[in-house]
Amino acid sequence: MSGGRAAKQKGNRVERECVNLAKEFGFNSRRAWGSDGRSLGWHEEVDMTIDKQGDAIPYKFQIKARKKIGDLYKPCDDVYGQIIKEDRGEPLVTIRYKDFLILLKTITG
Repeated sequence: MSGGRAAKQKGNRVERECVNLAKEFGFNSRRAWGSDGRSLGWHEEVDMTIDKQGDAIPYKFQIKARKKIGDLYKPCDDVYGQIIKEDRGEPLVTIRYKDFLILLKTITG
């Protein structure tokens, strides 16, 4: 079994950081109590939601905090983001969180 008290505290801290940053960008954002999306009426894996005032359905996110993320998965300063794909899997996009919030703000007005 992995984790423990310190891991849980780290996860909570990172979730609060992400929620607070979304709020700084003018979004409504909520953290699921106990990192359990069911407390917000969503799937248990939902850690936080982001929406604009009046949105019927928020964007739902799961947050993962790791001591180290391989450089392979980090966009360099010269690109906006990365598209990564595993064999027989669907492509995923990785961008910096602040860039994502700027993009989301642009899209949602």
